Amino acid sequence: MKNLSEKMKLFSQIDLYPVISSEFTNGRDVIEVLQQIAAGGAKIVQLREKKLSKAAIYQLALRYRKITADNNMLLILNDHLDIALAVQADGVHLGQDDLPLTAARGLTTQLILGSSTHNLAEAKQAIADGADYINIGPIYATQTKQLSYDSLGLETMHQVAAEVDIPFTVMGGIKEHHLDKLINLGARHIAMVTEITQAADITARVRQLRSHW
Repeated sequence: MKNLSEKMKLFSQIDLYPVISSEFTNGRDVIEVLQQIAAGGAKIVQLREKKLSKAAIYQLALRYRKITADNNMLLILNDHLDIALAVQADGVHLGQDDLPLTAARGLTTQLILGSSTHNLAEAKQAIADGADYINIGPIYATQTKQLSYDSLGLETMHQVAAEVDIPFTVMGGIKEHHLDKLINLGARHIAMVTEITQAADITARVRQLRSHW
């Protein structure tokens, strides 16, 4: 089992950051989607299920862990620190309304802790509270989350990124035609949902998207 330092070294090398939700797979089984993502060469995946029971997410996470381990991929769970610990995932991604980062770090010193942030103040607070990486978003309007705030746009993303000294991901409404501009602005780790999981050929899509790096 890798320690946190080893996990973060792998995290620093990721490019595309696929996020899988069963709501956005065009009816395909999420395990099939994950297998195709792995075949495309992605080095990380996030299990994000908002409508399944905790028991169902645990069983799913066990299957994700086997596939990601076999493919040397980092496995991040959205929201559920307890399940991440139970299946020996590599990390957990917490939102502003989830378990506070300080409490999460008190329970584990070996999981990668990611935090969703939507402005500079939240980003700075996440860093102070012990986040290993932050997500900045939503960059563009998105249909995969019900939000009470507007998309940030490139200028805000750039402003936040310039002020943080830990790895950051970006997410929210990102399509392939956005990638080159985001990468040129310094976004090295780009999270995407439907652009990947709703593709007709997911493996080919992952390879194509990763070619932008």
